[in-house]
Amino acid sequence: QVRVAESGGGLVQPGGSLRLSCAASGSDSSISVMGWYRQAPGKQRELVATITSAGITNYADSLKGRFTISRDNAKNTVYLQMNSLKPEDTAVYYCTARVVVNQRVSYDYWGQGTQVTVSS
Repeated sequence: QVRVAESGGGLVQPGGSLRLSCAASGSDSSISVMGWYRQAPGKQRELVATITSAGITNYADSLKGRFTISRDNAKNTVYLQMNSLKPEDTAVYYCTARVVVNQRVSYDYWGQGTQVTVSS
């Protein structure tokens, strides 16, 4: 059973920084893409950033320059460094991991989410 677990959320003041971590465990297959999404109250879940096992990254345009995604393949762990945080960054942040069984079959697993609140 694949498990995806986020950590590192919390309360931070505007302009502050926070680092989220997410570890995927229990997979016998390789994990290709890992990423972060977020969902603010009353809004749809949106992409934050993704990273492949080769280190290719993709960011939401509005977050480029403030957020940085990185990954440790040996640990199946992905990180999200968030700087210059704004109140509008307040959301539940979800981690996702894509497990590749073979060339035709892959599954996306999601964590339970971690709350990030940006407020003074």
